[in-house]
Amino acid sequence: MKIKSQRDFFSGLMFVVVGVVFAVGATSYPMGSSAKPGAGYFPLILSVLMAVLGAIVLFKSLTIETEGGDPIGAIAWRPLIVIVTAIAVFGATIDWFGLILAAPILILISSLAGDEFKWLGVAINSVVLTLFSWLIFVYGLKLAIPLWPKFFVGG
Repeated sequence: MKIKSQRDFFSGLMFVVVGVVFAVGATSYPMGSSAKPGAGYFPLILSVLMAVLGAIVLFKSLTIETEGGDPIGAIAWRPLIVIVTAIAVFGATIDWFGLILAAPILILISSLAGDEFKWLGVAINSVVLTLFSWLIFVYGLKLAIPLWPKFFVGG
């Protein structure tokens, strides 16, 4: 069988592998039921959906002809490193800086991954995304995420 789209083939393969690995990992948590889901219920469903979507993309890559085989280009190392660094910095600073400062730092570092950087856009994104993060995770889901920096509230 011939690969007709390299991009679709490898992205579909990646989604299938990640979905299966996370599905296997989710089975180590209690499942519960649909009415009262356990810790592994939603991760299992999401990972199975990811694997199924990956299988669809994988099937498409083997059946639908694309012009030139849709080859994979060079790996974009700079954006990859910048985004991974931004996430690591967020994880390292959330407890000390709180969501109010850690989220804008994440957004600022992440915005350096692109080719276009505009301070106004970064500032607006920081305010809007921090507000939505607070609204969804702290207010809506009642997660125990520190909101304010420790040096503001003591600790």
